[in-house]
Amino acid sequence: MKNTPFDLTGKVAIVTGSSRGVGRSSAELLAKLGAKVVVSSRKAEACKEVADGINAAGGDAIVIPCNIARKAEVEALIAGATKHYGKIDILVCNAAVNPYYGPLLDITDEAFDKIMGSNVKSNIWLSALAIPQMAERGNGSVIIISSIGGLRGSTVIGAYGISKAADFALCRSLAGEWGPKGVRVNCIAPGLVKTDFARALWEDEAMLKRRTATTPLRRIGEPDEIAGAVAYLASDASSFMTGQTIVIDGGVTTAAV
Repeated sequence: MKNTPFDLTGKVAIVTGSSRGVGRSSAELLAKLGAKVVVSSRKAEACKEVADGINAAGGDAIVIPCNIARKAEVEALIAGATKHYGKIDILVCNAAVNPYYGPLLDITDEAFDKIMGSNVKSNIWLSALAIPQMAERGNGSVIIISSIGGLRGSTVIGAYGISKAADFALCRSLAGEWGPKGVRVNCIAPGLVKTDFARALWEDEAMLKRRTATTPLRRIGEPDEIAGAVAYLASDASSFMTGQTIVIDGGVTTAAV
């Protein structure tokens, strides 16, 4: 008998982009809650450090490197996880890119296509490969890590915001398609979090001062503070929730200006 609805014993989770930041914190927390975890990002060595830490703590983790922009590698990730653990119960689509900072009308086709391919199309690939087997068992959870960038305009990361808004729509559509089969699909939209991915934003002292001044909690987030929501959506605690987006931003999108 499970002790709490957050107990993930017997579940298998894939977390993309889990060598650092929100992905790493999520993989580590899912493992603490009993899930077997596939740690994945482009660099195998960085993933190995995370998996070794999970295994040393009594968990069960393996490494399958994957560049989510390459379909063959996405296919190998899902196939490898299924072969090793026999199934996939939880898919956390966390990996993303943002190669461009600047006005939308100046972005190159190559940069825009890279953003949309990695941040949206890859999530479709991952879902298409993982969801059907979840549906066969009548249970599963897909969690897409989006961003409040999809809720707000930006003069600097507009293309990234477009991709993250697309993830909201992807989540809602997949939730409608697969809900009848017991598969839930939800998004998390973090605000500014202290990760390497967002380093260019929070290392800018002037920008950080402005952001924290308009954030009700007066600070930016930490990766562990997003991982808790991942665990909630992965578990039976959220069994009646699908097609939704959880905003975790210290209140910045609610603040009066």
